[in-house]
Amino acid sequence: MARSANLDAEELKMTREQYILATQQNSLPRTEHPQFYPVGIYGWRKRCLYFFVLLLLVTMIVNLAMTIWILKVMNFTVDGMGNLRVTKKGIRLEGISEFLLPLYVKEIQSRKDSPLVLQSDRNVTVNARNQMGQLTGQLTVGADAVEAQCKRFEVRASEGGKVLFSADEDEIVIGADRLTVTGTEGAVFGHSVETPHIRAEPSQDLKLESPTRSLVMEAPRGVQVNAAAGDLKATCRKELHLQSTEGEIFLDADTIRLGNLPVGSFASSSSPSSSAPRQTIYELCACPNGKLYLSPAGAGSTCQSSSNICLWS
Repeated sequence: MARSANLDAEELKMTREQYILATQQNSLPRTEHPQFYPVGIYGWRKRCLYFFVLLLLVTMIVNLAMTIWILKVMNFTVDGMGNLRVTKKGIRLEGISEFLLPLYVKEIQSRKDSPLVLQSDRNVTVNARNQMGQLTGQLTVGADAVEAQCKRFEVRASEGGKVLFSADEDEIVIGADRLTVTGTEGAVFGHSVETPHIRAEPSQDLKLESPTRSLVMEAPRGVQVNAAAGDLKATCRKELHLQSTEGEIFLDADTIRLGNLPVGSFASSSSPSSSAPRQTIYELCACPNGKLYLSPAGAGSTCQSSSNICLWS
């Protein structure tokens, strides 16, 4: 029993010594240098990050300044932009506006106190299309001409809507009360003209002329040619025909003169003497073909069907 007690005391003493030794070893200063591991971004990475943050800040400030400048220059408001205003009736433009692409609108109207001007460096074209997108009408205003392509073209008066001019594939109608032609060469017609009245301006001459062909005037109830204060002249190169199919040709005047008629020969039984007076009175004769000529007047009729005028006509 005493031996076992001694053993326990020795073990307890060894355990105490080991504890004290271990404690002293832990309390002794360590001779090795400790290693530190820094947390974060340092060095050139940190400088690059600050540079990018600064660049982003400068870009945001420039963008904000440019946005404010554009809003101020373009005059952006709640109702629109610049000369453009959005109203309940549509879009309103004030001043001069330029369109670089096609413009599709239903109606273009100017203010009451100002005209509407459409201007282009080349031409101005207005197109009309149907529901299928097919071109039904086109109006082109160019430097050389104004062209309209449509089934029917009409020009109406501002008051009453009277048709002043209309044109289609079949006919052209002029609905004005008076058509005035002021050109020096007059009006040239390639085909027939149907009109109830043709007159010249006061103190001006009226000329109906066909340079290379014939001039025909026809009317179902007659043609009336009247020159109230001047002369009436009918001139032609070859033949002038006055024809009445069912009636007569009536010439009513104080004096009727037929100039430049040929003089026919008269064969008398006695040869005229050289001392006979000069013939001053003639008789108007007609050949069987209707040609007129003059024949020296005598005691009786001197018209002969065998006259040289009738034989050579």
